[in-house]
Amino acid sequence: MDCMPQSLTQLYAHLIFSTKSREPFLGSEIRPRVHGYLASLLRDLDSPSTVVGGVEDHVHILFDMGKLHAPVEFVEQVKKQSSKFVKTLGPAYQEFYWQRGYGMFSVNPHSP
Repeated sequence: MDCMPQSLTQLYAHLIFSTKSREPFLGSEIRPRVHGYLASLLRDLDSPSTVVGGVEDHVHILFDMGKLHAPVEFVEQVKKQSSKFVKTLGPAYQEFYWQRGYGMFSVNPHSP
């Protein structure tokens, strides 16, 4: 009889979400900080990112979904916490929000 003492998951996902009304809030002066915060947030949620990037009005995150979170709850937490962070970056960001929707797609971790 085989005994498997641990569970293993490898669920890589590509998550994309935009700023509310596609406002260009994520200028070059804050974008690296926002991307760094998102990477650390995912790591803290036991879903380490592989790549975080994007432009002025949206982000792309490639990460290992892990086994601890349901996708909808995970995305809600990431967007909520990162929105709070962006608002701490100065008065110009007090009206910052992410859009309601998002896209999340499974990906092959070995694709070129």
